[in-house]
Amino acid sequence: MTERLYYSDSFLRSFSSRVTDIRELSRTDGQSVWQVGLERTAFYPTSGGQPYDLGVLTATSRSGAVLEVPVVAVEEDEHGEVWHQTLKPLLAGTEVRGEIDWARRLDHMQQHTGQHLLSAIFLRELHAPTVSFHLGDTSSTIDLAVDSLAQHSLERVERIANELIAEDRAVTVRTVARAEADALLAAGTLRKLPEREGTIRLIEIADCDLNACGGTHVRSTGQIGSLLLRSVERVRQGVRVEFVCGLRAVAAARQDFSVLTRSASLLSTPRAEVPAGIERLVADAKSSVKEQRKLREELATYHAIRLAVEEQIVNRLRLVRRTFAERDAEYVKLLASRLVASVPQTVALMVSAQQEPALVVLARSGDLEFHAGSLMKEVLATAGLRGGGSPDLAQAQVPQAQITELLDLLAAAATERAQAPALNGSGPH
Repeated sequence: MTERLYYSDSFLRSFSSRVTDIRELSRTDGQSVWQVGLERTAFYPTSGGQPYDLGVLTATSRSGAVLEVPVVAVEEDEHGEVWHQTLKPLLAGTEVRGEIDWARRLDHMQQHTGQHLLSAIFLRELHAPTVSFHLGDTSSTIDLAVDSLAQHSLERVERIANELIAEDRAVTVRTVARAEADALLAAGTLRKLPEREGTIRLIEIADCDLNACGGTHVRSTGQIGSLLLRSVERVRQGVRVEFVCGLRAVAAARQDFSVLTRSASLLSTPRAEVPAGIERLVADAKSSVKEQRKLREELATYHAIRLAVEEQIVNRLRLVRRTFAERDAEYVKLLASRLVASVPQTVALMVSAQQEPALVVLARSGDLEFHAGSLMKEVLATAGLRGGGSPDLAQAQVPQAQITELLDLLAAAATERAQAPALNGSGPH
């Protein structure tokens, strides 16, 4: 079993070791991914919500040639063995030098220790236990078993966390027997305990938290740097809190400041007045939408009147057939509705050809008795298309290449249905 050096020293950046095993994990387009086993390693494998370390394994041949093998992932198998994924093979027995990507390791230690601190404070101050933790590339999250969190409570937790960071409390590591860990858990001293036998590794933040954990951590809370809560959202098991620590918090604050400054520049207002400026823009936009809708409706009304004048009633029916290349679907439906509502004995057959497929609209005035939706459905079915609607208005999406043919069929069917009462001598109702 691989000796895990990070258990005793999370700050170990380099180490010597020997390859114990190698196996091919996968092969794609001639490129193999290898799994390399080592006698001892400082590389952390993905576990407990913390991602794996990256780095390099370096081997030197007897001739002095140096082979650098990047470690692209580190995983732990079901037997507890650590495997280092590489794109180059290393022979079993090869002596290697391992180098950890220190910037990534330090970042992970800041986030993970920050999570321990944050979870302890949420539990102590708000009785909100942590049920899961995820350390992402740009931010981390904890899920809390509570229904909601008030804003003032979040601000209080964040303030307390940063006060404890400023106190630079010691973060220590020790291992205890399972029986002792069980006793600590029963006494309420230990926050949680994994389902495993043997010795238990404990991480303690002085006078704040004691937790069983196999991850990497800083030596004191001051090395966390800072902690910033970013967002809160409801999830299935409670509330998810997003946070960042250390240099991530600095980067997040810098990004937020840049966005705020850019927004203030676009609004020509001081940064502190950006929210008020946005509120004014939203109010203006809503007002503009209402005004635009009103003008659109007025335009459709006048347009409908003009179309009614242009088309005369022939054989007791006014058939208005138009194709609009520059009008959107919503306007064409509105125009058809306004037209048949304005004058009797009218069928509107209109097309919005602004998009592909085009939208075909069939509407009829209230004094005509046929069902527009049924007629549309029947005619389109003959062409293998689908459409339908209400008794007064129907619509369908039709490929532009078929528009002329289908308009002819719809016009003929609508004319026949609309004139049927007159042909029977009963007249329109």
